[in-house]
Amino acid sequence: MKKKAVLFILFVFPVVAYLFFASGVNNFGKLPILVEKVPDMNEMDPNVRLKDKITVLGFLGNDLENKKGSAFNLNQKIYKRFGEFNDFQVVMVVPKGNETETMELKKELGELSEVDKWYFVYAPEDEVRSYFKGLGTNLDLGSDLSTPYVFIIDKDLALRGRNDDEDEGVKYGFDTSSVAELNNKMVDDVKIILAEYRLALKKNNADRIK
Repeated sequence: MKKKAVLFILFVFPVVAYLFFASGVNNFGKLPILVEKVPDMNEMDPNVRLKDKITVLGFLGNDLENKKGSAFNLNQKIYKRFGEFNDFQVVMVVPKGNETETMELKKELGELSEVDKWYFVYAPEDEVRSYFKGLGTNLDLGSDLSTPYVFIIDKDLALRGRNDDEDEGVKYGFDTSSVAELNNKMVDDVKIILAEYRLALKKNNADRIK
């Protein structure tokens, strides 16, 4: 008995504790709404919509060659982990004229994973600026109309993020150039919002049965 107890403490308990704390972030609270309503994509591309989807939204700009690292980070750390969910998608806004480059990028990403839920929306530069401004964040686009930050948009077009982030206070977006930030913050926040919708779906199904 004593040996079994020692083995449990040494091997089983650490695993149980890890699973408890790793999943705990999903089980409590909701991901704060930072912007109540952001514009949908209808005017820029009628084939892509944010409404009724959980979207990771980004802006690749005109220099896609220098954004490949960030795109690969996002694909490996976030998309490959959550892309299996039916309502999950990645949408990248890109200035018109970069269609060939984005298709090449999508092809390269496709060598590492399925990319059927990666979408690219093309718009004139002034529309890209206007759309980004409509997000209402505290961030700016670079001179090439890109940002390393991506944003979580929920099914009701609300921008979700953190209002008590230990580093930034209010955190609107996640820096795709930082693997640590994707691993330590964005993974948790995407888990939370997916858990919200799973719980809401279970509740709706339960209410229908009553």
